[in-house]
Amino acid sequence: MLVLIDNGHGKDTAGKRSPDGRLREYAYTREIAARLEQALKERGIEAIRITPEENDISLAERCRRANRYGADGVILVSIHCNAAGADGKWHDARGWSAYVSRNASKKSKELACRLIDAAETQGLKVRRYSQDEPYWTQNLAICRDTNCPAVLTENLFQDNREDVDYLLSEKGKQTIVELHMEGIMAYLGKV
Repeated sequence: MLVLIDNGHGKDTAGKRSPDGRLREYAYTREIAARLEQALKERGIEAIRITPEENDISLAERCRRANRYGADGVILVSIHCNAAGADGKWHDARGWSAYVSRNASKKSKELACRLIDAAETQGLKVRRYSQDEPYWTQNLAICRDTNCPAVLTENLFQDNREDVDYLLSEKGKQTIVELHMEGIMAYLGKV
């Protein structure tokens, strides 16, 4: 099984940072993606970051890169940080969530559920869509336009002070990496 890791936005994407500038989503998600890639490889799982560049790579190009690996024996996880507003102010929204596309396969939904289980095991507050459907469904190109099972994770809020403090701590970084690794490994053991 091949795990594709997308670390989302680039350094030239407007906004995408904490109001105080301590957390910049492009840098944070690249660090987490690199750590996750290494952790998976140490466990014998093939993993590739499809967006190692610091600049913003278009969604069309990110999907093209993922699709060149095909659909069989491949999964994709796109790592992000959420935001409650785009106004440069602190907000109260908190928590971790997983998203699938509106055309999500059963496998995408299963991967999302395994990631959600892992986030809860790590003690994170998970933002669920509903009691019956724990993942959120949106028209997200990175999930919609890729051929393989794909999930986008929103790893806490970059405009919540407590979430930012946690995300930037070593414990927080380890937790985010571990939940992705555990969720992926649980999915691989189930498929």
